[in-house]
Amino acid sequence: MVIALVSDVMRPGMILFSVVVLFLCAGILSPKEMLEGFSNRGMITVALLFLVSEGVRQSGALGKLIKKLLPNSKTSVFKAQARMLPSIAFISAFLNNTPVVVIFAPIIKRWAQARRLPSTNFLIPLSYVTILGGLCTLIGTSTNLVVHGMILEAGYNGFTMFELGRVGIFIAIAGLIYIFLFSTRLLPNNRDDNEVPEEELEEGEVLHRVEAILGSRFPGINQTLGEFNFKRHYGAEVKEIKTRSGDRFTDDINNVVLREGDTLVVMADDSFIPTWGESSVFVLLSNGKDNEPQAQKWKRWLALSLLTLMIVGATIGELPWFKESFPNIKLDMFFFVCVTTIVMAWCKLFPARKYTKYISWDILITIACAFAISKAMDNSGLADIIAKYIVGLSSNYGPYVLLAILFIITNFFTEIITNNAAAALAFPLALAVSKQLGVDPTPFFVVICMAASASFSSPIGYQTNMIVQGIGNYKFMDFVRFGLPLNIIAFLISIFLIPLIWPF
Repeated sequence: MVIALVSDVMRPGMILFSVVVLFLCAGILSPKEMLEGFSNRGMITVALLFLVSEGVRQSGALGKLIKKLLPNSKTSVFKAQARMLPSIAFISAFLNNTPVVVIFAPIIKRWAQARRLPSTNFLIPLSYVTILGGLCTLIGTSTNLVVHGMILEAGYNGFTMFELGRVGIFIAIAGLIYIFLFSTRLLPNNRDDNEVPEEELEEGEVLHRVEAILGSRFPGINQTLGEFNFKRHYGAEVKEIKTRSGDRFTDDINNVVLREGDTLVVMADDSFIPTWGESSVFVLLSNGKDNEPQAQKWKRWLALSLLTLMIVGATIGELPWFKESFPNIKLDMFFFVCVTTIVMAWCKLFPARKYTKYISWDILITIACAFAISKAMDNSGLADIIAKYIVGLSSNYGPYVLLAILFIITNFFTEIITNNAAAALAFPLALAVSKQLGVDPTPFFVVICMAASASFSSPIGYQTNMIVQGIGNYKFMDFVRFGLPLNIIAFLISIFLIPLIWPF
């Protein structure tokens, strides 16, 4: 499974589902165990949060907010980062990271070019602060909800809304300080982005330069550009391909194999973005102009009010005094996200007839199968065998070293495969290690959340990294050089603070 995920032979959801079916055939999983993940509250919460994020996006609230955060007068990289990055981290603690980056990245790039500042000093930091913000709440990233769901399945108490923030906030603050201090030193200055002209005249029609980042549903994935014939499908001609490994091709592009996350620079007419802007085949379309949704003012306020009520309601619902006062009512995140989604649909914050379009089904299938794979590792005894080996290696050092080993294993997997699959592989190990040591498993659960989300040193492990790589013309090594120290910062803070906050 890991080899297939690294090789990118299929979408992650189908790879994990294939493995789950093999476990079913081998008798390692029962049909009930195989399907439990598809009815898990954590998985369904993630699905509904996609719709909540879409409602906020289509309200236009995010676009208005980032334009207010960006300085209008002459400024420096540091001042601009200090003004906008903390606010973006706060937003991403409560919204899906991908729409935040999809909306903010083109606006920030246009603003930086207008102010003659290197956009490369802002785009990787944009992706990283959304990840850092996601560490601070239960709903900040799907990984936290997946681990929370696995904890409940295992019979333990899950996380409250802000419990992970007790360590996540320190990682986020340290990460922001690191970005402020080192982004101008470790990130490249603007790379030449003018190999393809901004405009081109063809048969009396003006064509414009558009950057299109390929999504998971793009029909030409794993085909060469010549085999797929992009112009016949979309009426636009590809001039340049920027791969997710950081390579750029302007010559002989018909022989380049297309992958998810690659950026195609195309010459298209004015109808291209209106036609394909809402299509799931592209993660992002940018032509250097403002293409964000324009909704009525009341919709923006309604979207923000519903989001606030969802967060506050779920937080109060988890408080001990509330549970004691209303023992028969379960007002948790699942309850409030269901209510928020339905209100947004009926108030037309997102088109209710197209609601299935805004849900990333591959992520949901990956999450559902992750529960089954975790169960299979437990049923087969594999988790216990690996845990015994790890405990044997570190028998003289106690749980602190095992916590560090678990962080490194999880973080390594999240950089080369998906974060949810990494959490699925690490969770049964955490449970087995804690049982063999006879300690509280909570510190191990928390370290999985931190390590699975801390995907900084590779553009492949996290979708927001792939988005900014294409639009910012970054190379693979830009992420390694700037992101690896951030991985180390997250590691050191996690290993030091987690045992203090959640003792063994």
